[in-house]
Amino acid sequence: MLYFLSCLIGYAFGCVHGSQIVGKYKKVDIKNAGVKNAGASNTTLLLGWKYGILVALIDIFKATLSIILLLYILNENGITGEAQTLMIYINALFIITGHVYPVTMNFSGGKGTASLVGVLLAIDWKIACIGIGILLILTFATDYLVIGVLFMYLSFLVTTYYFFGIEPTMVVVLLSVLSIMKHLENYKRILAREEARISSFFQKNTD
Repeated sequence: MLYFLSCLIGYAFGCVHGSQIVGKYKKVDIKNAGVKNAGASNTTLLLGWKYGILVALIDIFKATLSIILLLYILNENGITGEAQTLMIYINALFIITGHVYPVTMNFSGGKGTASLVGVLLAIDWKIACIGIGILLILTFATDYLVIGVLFMYLSFLVTTYYFFGIEPTMVVVLLSVLSIMKHLENYKRILAREEARISSFFQKNTD
């Protein structure tokens, strides 16, 4: 029952989309404009960095809150140790799944990068520092967000195995495969030199 609850909570929180909230406020269909992605990066390109940051914060903290809520329920039911860790990772998988395939957006959402940051923050501060640090370094070093995201997932895979063992790591493998699938178009655009660079995200100024 608690495993099912982990999935349900994760998916429900994942379906809360920052881009959908901001898009309704600004009367812009973010999912179907720009690079056609319901995420913070596309919001920045369309509406400017202030709204991009707002979308990112919503998507980050929905993930963090989902895991905090689950932790409270698990602790109240005496679930600790490896079982608790695995349920948290399953919750994380469904947060990202809900973000990518939200019932609120006809199962066509974003790519889950900001939500993964929220997951890292909730799981372990050491994993978060390593993952977010790698994301920032590789993003600004290459000027491509997608490269930073790829290496953030790789770091999450390695650090999860180091700190928590094989079962949570298998969950991260599924997350990584999902991320790679969702970013294939970005990799193709990089090869074609058509991918938006991170430096261009902050050139859009709106009121």
